[in-house]
Amino acid sequence: MSRIQYFVAASLDGFIATPTDDLGWLLQFDGFDGGNESYESFMAGVGCIVMGGGTYAWLMEHEPDKWAYAGTPSYVFTRHEYTAPAGADITFVRGDVTEFVEDFRHDAGDNNIWLVGGGNLAAQFADAGLLDEIILSVIPVILGEGKRLLPLSGPTPPLELTASRALGRGIVESRYLLKGTADNSA
Repeated sequence: MSRIQYFVAASLDGFIATPTDDLGWLLQFDGFDGGNESYESFMAGVGCIVMGGGTYAWLMEHEPDKWAYAGTPSYVFTRHEYTAPAGADITFVRGDVTEFVEDFRHDAGDNNIWLVGGGNLAAQFADAGLLDEIILSVIPVILGEGKRLLPLSGPTPPLELTASRALGRGIVESRYLLKGTADNSA
């Protein structure tokens, strides 16, 4: 069965964006050693993408009329009315994340579901016991404030570290399984 994965980068102090959604601190690391390989390897296992409306709006603002995930079914949770770029397979949805999980799994097939950006959306999956794995790249920058990595209502059970490696420019990528989710409760 496919896993629901939160593949994300965060500052050393646990933020995924500044309070104003600025990602300049992260984008300065584009092209670092190991980064492209990590992303390409991850994407080879992705069959469905899920993101929040804020992430979608940011993508459309910074890369209008371009969709980086062509050929991959994508879902956007939003209360706003958006249009999709030409050629994009995007479904806009509203509601509780649990209502759509079977759709995500169907579209993913044997591959995984990627929660793109949006700590709030990832936290909804985690709170519902649906988040299976966090793949976290810690970027050696301290922001001091911003959008939290995973703004949960309380602590998680201990996570299981399955892999960790140093990438270029001081970045560390770690993979964690969340215990108690449907795929990892054994």
